This record gives sequence, structure tokens and C-alpha cells, in this order.
Amino acid sequence: MTAHKPGAASVALQMTDTHPLPRSEDCNPEAPYQAFGCSIFPSSMAPVAKQVSAALQMEEMGDTSRPLLFIQLNQLLSTPAGLEWRETARWIKFEEKVEDGGERWSAPHIPVLPLHSLFQLRTCLQEGKMLLDLEAPTFKEIIDKVLSGQPEETELQPELRERLADLLLRQPRHQPTKSLLWLIHELILSPCRGKAKSWSEPGAQLSKTPLKEQLRNQFKKKVPPGAEVAHVVVGEVEFLEKPFTAFIRLRQGVGLGSLAEVALPSRFLFILLGPRTKVKAYHEVGRAMATLLMDELFQRVAQQAEHREDLVAGMEAFLDELTVLPPRKWDPSTRIPPPSCLPSPYRRTTVHPPDWQSHGNGDMAAAGDRTGLGDLCPREELERTGRLFGGLLQDIRRKAPWYGSDFTDALHPQCLSAVLYIYLATVTNAITFGGMLGDATANMQGVLESFLGTAFAGSIFCLFSGQPLTILSSTGPVLVFERLLFSFSQDHSLDYLEFRLWIGLWVAFFGVVLVATEASHLVQYFTRFTEEGFCALISLIFIYDSLKKMLSLADAFPINWQYRLDNVTFYSCVCNLSIPGHSSARNDTLTPLPLAHQQPPAVPAGLSRTQCLGQGGHLLGTSCQYVPDVTLVSFLLFGGTFLSCTVLKHFRSSRYFPVGVRKLVSDFAVILAILTSCTVDTALGLETPKLLVPSELKPTNPARGWIIFPFGANPWWVCLVSAVPAVLVTILIFMDQQITAIILNRREYKLQKGAGFHLDLLCVSLLMAITSATGLPWYVSTTVISLAHMESLRKESASSAPGEYPKFLGIREQRLTGLAVFTLTGVSIFMAPILKYIPMPVLYGVFLHMGVEALNSIQLTDRVRLLLMPAKHQPDLAYLRHVPLRRVHLFTIIQLLCLALLWVLKSTVAAIIFPVMLLALVGIRKGLERIFSLHDLSWLDSLLPESTRKEAKRGQPREQEEESNGEEVGDVLGTTLFCSCPWCFFGVGAELGPS
Repeated sequence: MTAHKPGAASVALQMTDTHPLPRSEDCNPEAPYQAFGCSIFPSSMAPVAKQVSAALQMEEMGDTSRPLLFIQLNQLLSTPAGLEWRETARWIKFEEKVEDGGERWSAPHIPVLPLHSLFQLRTCLQEGKMLLDLEAPTFKEIIDKVLSGQPEETELQPELRERLADLLLRQPRHQPTKSLLWLIHELILSPCRGKAKSWSEPGAQLSKTPLKEQLRNQFKKKVPPGAEVAHVVVGEVEFLEKPFTAFIRLRQGVGLGSLAEVALPSRFLFILLGPRTKVKAYHEVGRAMATLLMDELFQRVAQQAEHREDLVAGMEAFLDELTVLPPRKWDPSTRIPPPSCLPSPYRRTTVHPPDWQSHGNGDMAAAGDRTGLGDLCPREELERTGRLFGGLLQDIRRKAPWYGSDFTDALHPQCLSAVLYIYLATVTNAITFGGMLGDATANMQGVLESFLGTAFAGSIFCLFSGQPLTILSSTGPVLVFERLLFSFSQDHSLDYLEFRLWIGLWVAFFGVVLVATEASHLVQYFTRFTEEGFCALISLIFIYDSLKKMLSLADAFPINWQYRLDNVTFYSCVCNLSIPGHSSARNDTLTPLPLAHQQPPAVPAGLSRTQCLGQGGHLLGTSCQYVPDVTLVSFLLFGGTFLSCTVLKHFRSSRYFPVGVRKLVSDFAVILAILTSCTVDTALGLETPKLLVPSELKPTNPARGWIIFPFGANPWWVCLVSAVPAVLVTILIFMDQQITAIILNRREYKLQKGAGFHLDLLCVSLLMAITSATGLPWYVSTTVISLAHMESLRKESASSAPGEYPKFLGIREQRLTGLAVFTLTGVSIFMAPILKYIPMPVLYGVFLHMGVEALNSIQLTDRVRLLLMPAKHQPDLAYLRHVPLRRVHLFTIIQLLCLALLWVLKSTVAAIIFPVMLLALVGIRKGLERIFSLHDLSWLDSLLPESTRKEAKRGQPREQEEESNGEEVGDVLGTTLFCSCPWCFFGVGAELGPS
């Protein structure tokens, strides 16, 4: 953080000879280097860390929400008109400087300081004037009290005191942050006005009220709410023989008129004036003071300090954590940009026990970054009560007080974009899986049943579940089982729907038993290894299905490698022979008619354009003048939608346009992508949603009804045999539901209303019985769409300091968005005239976008990339610092083999044991403890509960890691849709990826 400039260390300020309070350094010269126990020399006194920790503990007992400081550096400069105060730099989280010319602020950057300036600042704090909890309503009274009351040995002469007061009370010249319209206005009017007028003339007195330039300063929007001002005033004057130093802390924040750039209450003031020197010593000491006040921990110490020693101790703790760069090895004028992820300040206040050591390659600081430990420790939602339905009752008690706010919290414009986004994803999923179900079950379940089931099951789940952010939908593994069940029923002459009804009833019964016995406690064993395997499988299903649907268009609509106008009748152009009297002169006339009238009865099929005209017919349709290339246009829409979604989602982290515009575009990214992709006339023959407006809600297959009777079509013993496949379905539903639930309820999302693992499983189980009795598809939580729902509802800080990324505040927890999505899905049955204008390739593009983004969010994808990277090009990931590369590759290969096995089982006749293989992933993860050490697994995966307890007994700072994990993910979340870290996506990135 600091750079040592060559030659600068020889410069020192000659401070005023005073008699400071007794200091610990007087009896122990090594005390400054023993902060946090870092000194190698023994000491008879308590380390400085104890003093800092004591001050912080006193604060933690009270109000922990301390306002940030806006720090402004005013420097005294000599101008032709005389001495003038000018604002030369400012800080909130990072430093900004006024560039040469005084018309532009620099980009925010990490401050780089000469090492000697910090030592001189420490002397200033030890020997200078210090007033803590000063009560003064005006800046003039503050200056009067600072200049008076000096020790007799250093008391200023009346003449010097008056000259200093007059100098300090002058109006400073600020550098305001101007809006674009303000700059254009000045650019147009500056030739007419001549030289722009400054804020004030040199020598003008400070105003007691804020100036209009302060009130309209655009920078105030960047200052976090509740912030206070710290003034750092430095300069060189000829009439002083010795430096004059003062540090003032006001008891309450006071508005000091036009002293600050923005009209905010002031809390701290640091003054350093002295005789002229040959170097910029005063300026660098002022920057050092501002950087010290910028530090969050020193801010807390400064606000709680009671004596001079407290501030000195806080500075020593600050010095203890500095990193010094050697001279001539690095250019100190280089501006380091702000990082995207900042560590939690909590780690700096925790002193590790003596027996706690890092197992890594010597990087002890990085050991605190680990997120594996404590991530899966027992939570309140998963603790076993030992009573029947004990966990369910606790879920109900936990969620009941929040039920009303689950609807009022949805009254926000962000929820509208979430509804539109998730509605399109849900409709696409319902159409796609409905069509697949229809093909697999001879239309016993089709698109109509898919829409009705999605609307009904999703609405019930959103109203009564424990985690309403979860989206229910048909999933690939359930579709595989449905296909196998229908084939088995056909081969053995069984009624498919009745057989399916008994399986659903058994699954509902087994699900209730699992809820009663609190089996959801076992989800603690679903570590990242299991989650990533399942999430990767679902993501690949999304990608594979979208590409498969698009490639099938090449068979239905072959690409016209050789253009033949004679083939127009094979597309959206029909030959009409029923109306006599039309001459060939009008046969080519484009006559768009309703679809119901374009194809008259008893028209010979397969007539070409020439044959139609030769028989006296005429052509009807919108493509009679050309042969459309349906496949090419469909792929253009498909790729265009995917690219538009991706680019618009990442637009939030770009450098263009204000934050509000970028956030709005990012929230409505999918909507904008679909609107820009739907500009092609669907009459070209593009595939559109297969929805017809039903005159009556009749099932897709007329051979079935809406109520499935349990007896009559199959032998009586089927109801007993159905328990065997029901066990497999129960395992599948349990794994699918709870893996998604544990991903969504991670601590990193900062959910405030708690989870409901038992209540969610009960809702899904009861819905299995209802959908089986009505012949509707089975529904369970879908990982990809649920993650997209979470991302669309993430909350960020409204204002952020320059250079600071918006802080992740949590998820907008409510029930209304999901309820609105499923209500619109049900209404979509009657929205065929509107939905037909959205080509299916556009919806497949959304499908591909969600699958690719979800796949990029997991750590497995990053480790697969490492297999193809030379070591020198690999990113600096945390687990690469602590786990040998060959062990990382071995862990990745094992995960890929498990994923390949899952895919093969899903795609072959062995898919009947697919649910068992999902459960086997937990056993495989347990077996990895024989191959990998717990240290390696804590970095690459998450420790199992019993291993976590063992590590906790060894003294690992688990709570510290959990808090830092949440802080880092919140700052990053982000992403990718919401963060610049490569592993983050939808906010699940940090939870599934490295931290």
C-alpha cells in the first residue's frame, strides 16, 4: 500500500518541542513494531493490538453502523493574487486527485504514500495539539479554541495567532464535480463570458452557509447516506518558525458552511502548517492523514478514542499491516486501480490463537479466505428436533411472521422486470418440455397439460412454500423417467396414467414420511462436489436441448443451397384451385388471408408453382414471391438472442452511461433481446409456440380425461408394485428439490426470512399426488430458472463511493413475482395470437443463455479451463495457492467422470437407476477423503459435517470465515451478471466458485 521513494526519507519536519503525555514507547522502543504480536522481540507490556481490540469491542457492544468519512485535502498555495486554499484531493474509499490544470478529477485509485510521511504523521499525533469531543457550532469558534489554550512553552504570540486565524478562515477554492449538461453549458457560454469566474476571490472569508455551488455539486450523489466530513488542511507559511499541528474531533457532526466541497456535517479536522521546505513534506503528510482516516478500522478507533494513546495505537495497527515496495523496483507514480473484491475488516480485529497455523505454501493470510469450512455447518433450519414433523413445525413458525411482508416487499419496479424475465423462461420451459412429453407419451401429456400444470403447481408452491423464490418446472431427469415409464406400460399392456397415479401417490406418501422424520437434515452432506455435478448436468441439458431443437430445423426446413422459386408452395404459400375465373396475370398477386382460409379443402398436395398456375389456380400466402430460408433465419434469431442477452447482461459492468441506465438495461436484458430478435415476420415459416386457443379445456389426447381413476384399467397388484419405481422417483425428487434448495439458501445470498427445507418438500410431495390424479406433469424445483429468479431480484446499494463497486445487500424476498409468473403462464393458454409472434428460435436462445451462464457459474468450469492452460497463464485462484496442481486436476477429472456417467445413464436404457446415481454422488464424495486430505478438500470442496466439527475443535475461526465469505460474495455479486470476478454469476458464483 505504501511505496518508499528514494531520497525522500532524509526529509523530516522539525516538530514543536512539547511535553506529550507519557507513552509506552518511552520505556519500550520496540512497541511500534509489536502491533498484533508481529515483533520478534519480547515485550513486557501488552501489545498495541489489545488496545485497538478493546476500543473496537466497546463499539461492537453499541451501534455498529458508523457513518463513512468523506475526506477533503485543502492545501495552501501561492498565487499572483496571494495565498489561496485549494482542494487538491479527496477520499471516501479511494483517492482522487485534481489533475494539472484544475479542471478534472482523476480516476479513483489506491493511495500510494512515501514511508517517511507516515512516520512524520505519527510524530504529529504524538506531539501536536489534540482536542477530542470539542463542542463548537462554527468553524471560527473551532479555530479560536485550537489557537488558544497552548502550553506556555509553545503559546503563540497574539500577532501570530491573529495571522493564523485569518489564514485558516479564508474561503477555499473547491473543484466541483460537474454534470455533462453543466459542462456543455460552460463550453457554450465561456467565449461570451471570457475567463470563468472562480468560486471566490483570494482572501475572501469563509461563508457560514453553504454556497449554491455546493448544493448543486453532483458529487454528493456518490457520497453514501449519513457520511460525515474530515478536513485535512496543510500548507507552508513564511511567518512560522516551527510547524503547528492540531487534530480535532467534534462531539457531534456540525455544518461548517462553505468549508467542504459538499454540504455535509463535519466531524474531524487536521491542521498542519509550518515553514517552507524544499520538498512537498506537508502535502505528503496530509495525504498520509487522509489515507489513515480512510481506513475503516482507524475510523472506528478515531471515533471511540478517549486519549492520545488510542489514536497512536490505532495508527500503529495501521502501520503493522502496510506492505512496503522497495525503491527502483516499481514506479510510485503508478496509480493502482481499485479491486473488485475487498476483504472483510473483521479479519483484522481477530487475533488467531497461537496453535493455529496455515497448511498452505506459507501464505497465512490467504488461509482466512477459505470458504469451505463452516459453509455447511448445522444451521437452525437443519437442526433435528427429534420429534415427528418437528422440523416442519419450526419452518411454519419461522415463515409465518414474514407472510404479510412477502407481498408488500414486492411493490418495487425491479419485480416487474423479474416477472417478465422469469415468465419468458417459464413459458419456454413449458413449451419445450411439453412438446417432449407429448412425443414421449403419445400426447397423454402435452403442451396444454404442461401449461396448466406449471400454472397450478407453481402458484400453490409460491403461496405455501418455505422458499417462494424457488421456481417449479419440469426437469430433464423427470422427463427421462416419464419416457421410461410410458415405454414400460406399453410393453406390458398397462394403462400409463393409472400406473403413474399409483407411483405419484406412493411418492407423496414417502415424501410425507421424509418430512416427518426430518430427512432434510441430510442435505448437509450435499457439498459443492454434489451440487456442481447436478448443476452442470442441468445446465448441459438446457444447452443440449436448445441446440438439438435448432439442429432439427435443418431436417424440417432444408437449407436452399440452390435457390428454386418453383418451391414456394412448400412454404407459407398455398395453391388455391377452388375459385375459378382467375387469369394467370394475377396468379402472382400477393393476397394475405387468414390462416383458416388459406388452405381450402380438397386441394391436391405437392403441387409446385408451375403446376398450380398451369391448372388455373392462384397462389395465396406471404411468401409467394420468394423461397424463405427458414433454417438460416432461425439460426440468426437463435444466435442473435443469445448474444444480445449476454452482452446486455454484462452491460451493467461497462464504462458507458450512468449507473441507473446500465442497471435498467441489465434488468430488462432478456426483454430487449427478444424485442430486437422478433423483427422478422413469422409468416416466413419460422417455428412458433404450438398453442391453439381452446374452445374448451380438453386434454391433448381425447382418450383421457382430467381425473384419473385409481382402479379399473390395470390389475389390482399394480398399486403394490408401484411402490418399487416410486422409491426411485422419491430419491430423484428429494435430490432435485433439496440440492436446488440448499443452493438458493446459502448464507452468501444474505436471506433474512430463513429457509423452509421441510415445508418445501411437503409442498412438492402433496403436489405430486394432485398432479398424478389429474394427469398433469410432475414438477420439482428447477435449478437454472431459480438461480435466474434470484439474480433478477438482487439488491445493491443505491450509492457507492468513486471506485467502489455497488455493495450486494441481499435478495428481494417475496412471493408475488413467482405468483405473477405462474398466473401469466396459465393465462398464456389463451394468448396464442400474441405468443405466435415470438419465434421459437428466440426462446431457444434464452434457453441457451441460461444454460451457458449457469455452467460458467460453477468452479468446475474454471478447473476444466485449467486443464488447457499452461501454469504461467493460470489465474491466481485461491485454491491454486494451497493445493498442488496435480491434485486439482485429479479432483476435476473425478468430477468429469461422474458427470459423464450421469449423462450416459440419463441417455440410455439404464436411466431407471439414474436417481440412485445422484444419491451415490454423496458416497463418492465421502470416499474422496481417502484420496485427498481434509486440507485439500476444504479448498476444493466443502467439508462434511463431521469433518467440520473436527476442524472446529482444532481452533479454526469458523465464524470469521463465514462472515468474510458473505461480505466478499456480497461485494462481488454479482455478477458476472453482477461482478467482475470470473467465477461469479447470478450471485451463486461466489458460492459455487472460489472466493
